[in-house]
Amino acid sequence: MTRRFAQVDVFSSTGTEGNPVAVVVDGGGPGAPIAEDRMAAFARWTNLSETTFVLPPTDPAADYKLRIFTPGGELPFAGHPTLGSAHAWLTSGGRPKGEDVVQECGVGLVHIRRSGPRLAFAAPPLRRSGPVDPDVVDEVVAALAVDRDAVVAAEWVDNGPEWMVIQLGSGERVLEVRPDIAALGDHKVGLLGLYDAGDVFAEVRAFVPGIGVPEDPVTGSLNAGIATWLRSTGQAPESYVAAQGGAIGRAGRVHIHDDGQDIWVGGDTATVIEGTVAL
Repeated sequence: MTRRFAQVDVFSSTGTEGNPVAVVVDGGGPGAPIAEDRMAAFARWTNLSETTFVLPPTDPAADYKLRIFTPGGELPFAGHPTLGSAHAWLTSGGRPKGEDVVQECGVGLVHIRRSGPRLAFAAPPLRRSGPVDPDVVDEVVAALAVDRDAVVAAEWVDNGPEWMVIQLGSGERVLEVRPDIAALGDHKVGLLGLYDAGDVFAEVRAFVPGIGVPEDPVTGSLNAGIATWLRSTGQAPESYVAAQGGAIGRAGRVHIHDDGQDIWVGGDTATVIEGTVAL
């Protein structure tokens, strides 16, 4: 069956410097759903960090249901696919039931709204938080080729993907890291460093072994988890910008805003490829 398709760049205003997501807009429907194995096969074929499928909702409060696949399997939630899929759904004629777009996915309902020219999602609650076990930290820093005494903090910020974040002393130090991806094993690791001054408050990197993409260019779920942790511990202002992707030739910008009720994770989105796909 021929279905509407878009490839959307997320967290970049230029359309090529953020993180692309492949979106199959007509992922379901009466008599025409895509089988799960076909979804997984298509995600392996696109070979992007994530490929999504927009489906009819099963929760009456949702506007659509989203399934999110990496080349290695399915995720319950991911940030840049959430924003990119909302962009594709809206530009394909989708109309939300209420003020926000409401996405149903593996972590429940996620609210998405326009914030000026950007889309932003409300950070889901952390499923796991607190310090990472010292033995695990030792494994991870060895794979990162980072001295143990360079680690400022090591925290779980798991909001679906099982992220841990390793904080280093500065944004500049984060950009210098050259990891051994294979040595990370199954650990999903975010790096964080804060800047003393400037328009960018934080530098972030994300390493996800086993999905076919060694370093994720720009990562909404990780930035959401980091923002939840930093705000809960008083380490960040209510609004800030995080940079990600500089180490691999991207220029992603993630805009964080805590309105006192929710932490919103936003960024620019742009359709780069639009057409149809046979699935």
